[in-house]
Amino acid sequence: MRHNWTKEEVLEVYNRPIMNLLYDAATVHREFHNPNQVQVSTLLSIKTGGCPEDCGYCPQAARYHTDIEGNDLMSVQQVKAQALRAKSSGSSRVCMGAAWRNVKDGPEFDQVLEMVRTINKLDMEVCCTLGMITENQAQRLAEAGLYAYNHNLDSSEEYYKEVISTRGYQDRLDTIDNVRKTNVTVCSGGIIGMGENVEDRAGMLVALASLSPQPESTPINALVAVEGTPLEEQQPVSIWEMVRMVATTRIVMPQTQVRLSAGRTDMTREGQAMCFFAGANSIFAGDKLLTTPNPDVNEDMKMFELLGLEPMKPFVKKAQPETVEAQYSEYKALGEKPKWTRPDHKIDRNEQAKQAAKAVKA
Repeated sequence: MRHNWTKEEVLEVYNRPIMNLLYDAATVHREFHNPNQVQVSTLLSIKTGGCPEDCGYCPQAARYHTDIEGNDLMSVQQVKAQALRAKSSGSSRVCMGAAWRNVKDGPEFDQVLEMVRTINKLDMEVCCTLGMITENQAQRLAEAGLYAYNHNLDSSEEYYKEVISTRGYQDRLDTIDNVRKTNVTVCSGGIIGMGENVEDRAGMLVALASLSPQPESTPINALVAVEGTPLEEQQPVSIWEMVRMVATTRIVMPQTQVRLSAGRTDMTREGQAMCFFAGANSIFAGDKLLTTPNPDVNEDMKMFELLGLEPMKPFVKKAQPETVEAQYSEYKALGEKPKWTRPDHKIDRNEQAKQAAKAVKA
């Protein structure tokens, strides 16, 4: 496994003739993974909308006007019910997302920790994506039984500045580093179709592959352009772009689980089959990915049957973490107030979307 990929090398892989690329990626995939097993995960938005960030792709940003209906933090019992439903449908992992810039110590975070404990006791892998976290917060999540923490790089460091202005790229890397100080696995990937070029896609993969160890899982998302967001006019990426991105990710990060994430509603079964052949071995099931549409789980199971795929059992890649109850926790809330970056540049299309939202609300 290499950590010294150059952008030029990744571009050479990405631009190989498609038949060669598919063959090379499938060969690597079979060396490190069971090609007929795909992990099924369920993504649950435990707190929706009202986010203070200005991510150009996200309908949950408070500054844009979208049709997203916000909700406060779900209760532990609500989350448990959803997790049981997901498990009965074949999911082995529950990923909980909260529209926060960063985690803040207090009752809400304590509630999330209890959600983690509850789901881990259901013998399901638990993943959280809660924004930026400190080392102590990562340790508290680990004690609760968290299996994975998701924190996407989104794009290359260069193009990141064209999409987001309210946080810095280094903050993403620092959060991943904080997670790495625990026994929690890292889930980090990005989005294609935001207007970036192929060099930016290669740059993102170089950044991910350079991490040591590399992320245990990497979501590859195709942008779902949502009306009211700055990227609402972006055209969908082609299936060939997704296949190339999946295959290149598989070759560059051979042991990583490659997650075929947002954008599957626009893919045919044949297109998804090519992605699985190229090395994707995880999908998100359920009718929504946080706030955007997703294929019905029954349709996914029909596709699995057609392709001879089987859902992966939980804890195949890493043993189930133990849950430490709150009263026995070694790590306590510190009331930290870290100075996460707030870059001072502006993004024109983000500002225009913000002003348009103000006009609608007025």
